[in-house]
Amino acid sequence: MRRRAAKVDANQSEVVAKLRALGATVQSLAPLGRGCPDLLIGYRGTNWVVELKDGRLMPSARKLTPDEAAWADAWRGQVATAGSWEEIAALIGARKEAA
Repeated sequence: MRRRAAKVDANQSEVVAKLRALGATVQSLAPLGRGCPDLLIGYRGTNWVVELKDGRLMPSARKLTPDEAAWADAWRGQVATAGSWEEIAALIGARKEAA
């Protein structure tokens, strides 16, 4: 069985650049596939696992895939879905620094 290339949302490079400018470390998990979220973010001693969706798309296009939903349901730790840089900044508590 061949694996398809991981699809990366259009806003991922912008979000990653802004996170790194804040001093966060960011690891793309997208190549893992199988529903694993897109980003592992480390900021101020805390880690976040984030499924990034393109908030500019219609809501139906931002829904979790069946694999993503299954992964999130099975995960025993934190996992979040975000559709924009602003949502991620709020999630990690960087709103003041990001403004």
